[in-house]
Amino acid sequence: MPSDAIWAWSIIVVATAGVIIRPFRLPEAVWAVIGASALVLAGLLPWRDALAGIEKGVDVYLFLIGMMLIAELARLEGLFDYLAALAVEYAAGSPQRLFLLIYLVGTLVTVLLSNDATAIVLTPAVYAATRAAGAKPLPYLFVCAFIANAASFVLPISNPANLVVFGARMPQLTEWLRLFALPSAASILLTYIVLRLTQHRALKDETIARSVPHPRLGRGGKLTAIGIVAIGLVLVTASALDRQLGLPTFICGSVTAVIVLLLSRQSPLPVLRGVSWSVLPLVGGLFVMVEALIKTGVIAQLSALLHQAVAQSVPQAAWSVGIATALADNIANNLPVGLVAGSVAASDHLPAAVVSALLIGVDLGPNLSVTGSLATILWLVALRREKIEVGAWPFLKLGMLVTPPALIAALAAAIR
Repeated sequence: MPSDAIWAWSIIVVATAGVIIRPFRLPEAVWAVIGASALVLAGLLPWRDALAGIEKGVDVYLFLIGMMLIAELARLEGLFDYLAALAVEYAAGSPQRLFLLIYLVGTLVTVLLSNDATAIVLTPAVYAATRAAGAKPLPYLFVCAFIANAASFVLPISNPANLVVFGARMPQLTEWLRLFALPSAASILLTYIVLRLTQHRALKDETIARSVPHPRLGRGGKLTAIGIVAIGLVLVTASALDRQLGLPTFICGSVTAVIVLLLSRQSPLPVLRGVSWSVLPLVGGLFVMVEALIKTGVIAQLSALLHQAVAQSVPQAAWSVGIATALADNIANNLPVGLVAGSVAASDHLPAAVVSALLIGVDLGPNLSVTGSLATILWLVALRREKIEVGAWPFLKLGMLVTPPALIAALAAAIR
């Protein structure tokens, strides 16, 4: 093995570990940028190849900016607080009904606004509403964490990782729904059943208020809700026409934000300050590191192994790659794993069942642990702001119960 490849892999492993563990409490993006910069400065990756890697992520960057703008606008306008309070009202004093309603709201937000929106903006709203209702927030907060990944492959827009895996080869909407409608339904249903069973005792032993102070949804909030529906329609149309989703998302998010801010005569600074801009260099750094893996032959080796498995048995290869990808998410986070999976899938034609299993592993596998996806990490950040600590071990114990049934059911539906 060439020494350059060993050095490159060592840098990537250390940088990825930094993204997950966050030594010295440095932001995840810092470690990704350090890893990417080290590869270039050490001469292990030519700067032109590094730029090419960054350019591959343009559609993802635009998608993230558009989604983060509309999600932050919705948060500032109180839309999520309104939805959470509405769920408490419709629960009519039943913790079990509130659990189901929050699950349904979380599903809707994930499908239309991406799993990161569920983690970043729905989580604080659910915390506030459940506290106001006198409930113990944690069972309902777990809903936000698990549905953010379980519903993240209903539509191409439901998870940035979908863009990472498919890139320019994104299936048309009708083809997407043919591939993922049944696996998504299985994932959402099984996740709910097992999560509900694990929280049975906590929900049984508590009493909640029948109503909470209901925040008024102003004109800005209503316009934002209309904008979200419009964005959903535009993106579904773009997907149906086989267009990349980044630019339409960016335009829709920006236009909605401008209209709402102009009509309400507000400064754009609060919205811009609330956007997690550090996600962009994080994703850019990961794209550069995956480019280095391509140059050192790792992607070619993985592709060759996958094609050997496909030649022997397509269903067996699909099951193997789905489970392996799901486990890998929790070791290296699903963004870099998704980038590697996307590069492998792009290297040559693979059966639809195998590519579907790859995506399901990337999207659903992170429910196993707190390090599995960016959405779960963002969920933890949202909890810490409310002075709530959920350790890695308690989450893993719950994830080991919730994830396997949903993963097996989704893979079985995709590989049928």
